[in-house]
Amino acid sequence: MSIDMTQFHQVFFDETDEHLASMESLLLELDIHAPDQEALNAIFRAAHSIKGGSATFGFSDLAELTHVLENLLDRIRKGTLDLTAPMVDAFLHAKDVLAALLASHRGGEPVEEAEVEQVKQTLDALGQGQQEVVSAPQAAPAPPAWHDLFIEIDPLESVDVAALIDDLSRHGELQTVQQGSAEPALPWVLKLHSAMDLPEVCETLAFALDPSVFRVTRDLGAEETEGFGLFLGAPAAPSPDVMLEEDGFGLFTPVDAPHEAIEDEGFGLFHPVPPPPAAEPAQASPHAAPPHPPTPGERSERAAPAASSAASAENSIRVNIEKVDLLLNLVGELVITQSMLMQSGNALDSVEHERLINGINLLQRNSRELQEAVMSIRMTPVAFVFNRFPRVVRDMAQKLDKQVELKMVGENTELDKSFIEKLADPLTHLVRNSLDHGIESPEERIRKGKSPQGQLTLRAFHQGGSIVIEVTDDGAGLDRERILAKARERGMAVSDSMSDVEVWNLIFEPGFSTAAQITDVSGRGVGMDVVKRNIQTLGGRVEIESLRDYGTTIGIHLPLTLAIMDGMSVRIGQETYILPLSFILESLQPQPQDVRTVSGRGRVVNVRGEYLPIVALGKMFHVPDARHEPTEAILIIVESDDTRVALLVDDLIGQQQFVVKNLETNYHKVEGLSGATIMGDGHVALILDVTTIVRRNQKAAQALSMNLASTE
Repeated sequence: MSIDMTQFHQVFFDETDEHLASMESLLLELDIHAPDQEALNAIFRAAHSIKGGSATFGFSDLAELTHVLENLLDRIRKGTLDLTAPMVDAFLHAKDVLAALLASHRGGEPVEEAEVEQVKQTLDALGQGQQEVVSAPQAAPAPPAWHDLFIEIDPLESVDVAALIDDLSRHGELQTVQQGSAEPALPWVLKLHSAMDLPEVCETLAFALDPSVFRVTRDLGAEETEGFGLFLGAPAAPSPDVMLEEDGFGLFTPVDAPHEAIEDEGFGLFHPVPPPPAAEPAQASPHAAPPHPPTPGERSERAAPAASSAASAENSIRVNIEKVDLLLNLVGELVITQSMLMQSGNALDSVEHERLINGINLLQRNSRELQEAVMSIRMTPVAFVFNRFPRVVRDMAQKLDKQVELKMVGENTELDKSFIEKLADPLTHLVRNSLDHGIESPEERIRKGKSPQGQLTLRAFHQGGSIVIEVTDDGAGLDRERILAKARERGMAVSDSMSDVEVWNLIFEPGFSTAAQITDVSGRGVGMDVVKRNIQTLGGRVEIESLRDYGTTIGIHLPLTLAIMDGMSVRIGQETYILPLSFILESLQPQPQDVRTVSGRGRVVNVRGEYLPIVALGKMFHVPDARHEPTEAILIIVESDDTRVALLVDDLIGQQQFVVKNLETNYHKVEGLSGATIMGDGHVALILDVTTIVRRNQKAAQALSMNLASTE
């Protein structure tokens, strides 16, 4: 029976991505002088699994390169070869090439064969050029045991048995027990006396043969048959009382059978798992198969991760993100429907329609819980973004000849998957800026009395209804005078009286750069404005804190999700607008004596001794019939970028959940608006972009003060 392996390609791609990411992370954490043995074993296992899966699915280029990498890793983990810094560099380069090969098999750009060959030659040269470590006599490993294995191969025209025999003979003594023939149908039977154990022979055969056309046994006359990807540790023809469990690739292993348990390592590469210890001593069943001896060091490597990986596999499934998005959209429609029912129920008599109103309230509670459950499915640890930066920091620090230590805090903080995918580029730019502009060279840091090694910290945490991601360095900090001078050169309206926050925000202007020279890392003035724009499209904001010679912190504030939000509906004229609840501090109706008109700032309101500018939303959005007198309306105090303003609205309607619809996709971008939603009565309400409104008011006030200064 032939199995169509293409149906499992996506699973293989996903698994290999995880193995490559794990390899890179472990390699970056290795101490060259005292490498952790468990880390070396884990790196080897990742390479071994990639090789096995690649061979199973026919990706020979991946398998061949990983085979060379695996051989070198095996010598290092066994202590016969010393780990060196050039080796780690070569391993990381090999990982990059493997990732490129994997991308090409997914439909991406093909990889040059010369590049692959160069990596192989580099790995071979590193293996040959190193001094073999002579182990102490008492620590010398025992010579491997030799086994007699019988290989049965179905007679197929496509199988070059002669070439296969030649290849197998290199691994030990090979005898032909039976020569295969098509008529009558007789399989080839070969006897191999070798140090290779059964799983290794299966893996070797899989490079040349389909798993369905060969079987490997320890005893030619035994009923028990073991093969690569077939029935392992089970009778060849399973009896009705033996259950077979599908392991994810259409390959089966016995469940609750009297034979030994078998562990699938990678993709169809099977190794025996020691049976669990019995509660009481008991004699072994004469029918039970003897356990296969593990390869040297194998038992200790797999004992710890076996249980955790099995539990992880049992408790998680892979689901296409489009299905989750569809589910989330349906929940959003349910929330809208529930809002409509709530609005209709409010008009009913609570005594006469008590059961109906109770049912609507129950629907509201269940809808909320369902929405939170679906949202949790989309939540992904921010570690998926953070884990790429150890490599970025290492490579850039070497390029810039700087010493940098990277710390990551709060990697398990969860974020909407849609944010995760769009955060990578902005965070990469901020990290590169910190390394290039922020952290000084070792010599300069020593002159300032600092440690020669700079500190770069990535931190993620919850703050109210938002997620905050900070990039912090202990470098030179932002130069206020230099930024102002550069702004004046470009003809921007600035003054020495500007606050630090206002000065720092100047670096987000398009084309703004204070770099003394242009490099391939930065200095072209392209990037920070894009960072700001990308974060704003996610409904977030960027904040900067900096102190000269102490460092800089750039914080990205994002809502928990863009799909459903808590908000306050307000009325302006005959229109309804939505204010995100996370920006609102309080609301009030001012007294006449609290409202003032200040030259250069317009109207302000006194709130407990602090004068806040008043923004008339009706005038801003040209809403007819909107109130313009603060004493006759409501002021909502909001805060963004550490700046507070008072938004003038006609009335407050109420607080509830709203399903966010993208305004730019369905209409076009409108300044001051971040989206739209459907109200309970079916009407569309626009969602206010508080951050943009606050910054627009700041710029207007600056321009007004500059005009007044020029006329004086």
